[in-house]
Amino acid sequence: MSPSSPVQLDRYTNGTYSPGAPFWRQLLWYFVGQPLVQAHWLPMSGVKVALLRAFGATLGQGVRIKPGVRVKFPWRLTVGDHVWIGEDAWIDNLAPVTIDSHSCVSQGVYLCTGNHDWSHPHFGLRTAPIHLQAGCWLGAKAVVGPGVTVEPGAILALGGVTGRSLAAMTIYAGNPAQPIKVRVMTAEEGQA
Repeated sequence: MSPSSPVQLDRYTNGTYSPGAPFWRQLLWYFVGQPLVQAHWLPMSGVKVALLRAFGATLGQGVRIKPGVRVKFPWRLTVGDHVWIGEDAWIDNLAPVTIDSHSCVSQGVYLCTGNHDWSHPHFGLRTAPIHLQAGCWLGAKAVVGPGVTVEPGAILALGGVTGRSLAAMTIYAGNPAQPIKVRVMTAEEGQA
């Protein structure tokens, strides 16, 4: 016999949460759309972009999506122009995820918009959006938690983990991510 648990997972419910699309659309995404977007044998980014748009994502021009990318709900994804999404990135968007123009989401990045209320015995679901603002870069294997805004030009380095928003033009590293220095941009070659 096991000791009494303060958490009662058998009483868990999603509460008022809704995936935001009819069940048939979720099934079609799960069995057709997602496998094609995630496919390694289908390297063409344009096809993946078209599929995501067909399922309700808003994607700008010049978006590059590498093989292995997973998107929970495309109808909750907004991506600006010239965004790169690297191999095996996982956009776990129970809540909206917005990635502004000229941002880079590197290989294996995990964007997590859902969590559980650890203070409640039924472990209730909590969701909050993620916003990656223009020109930011999430290094390989970085993790971004619910409710985080990554301000313009900020960098979360290789394997960095954040559950709080990151300031503009600042480089962060570690778990939990800490600011390590200001991001300084140099002039392009040929410009004064």
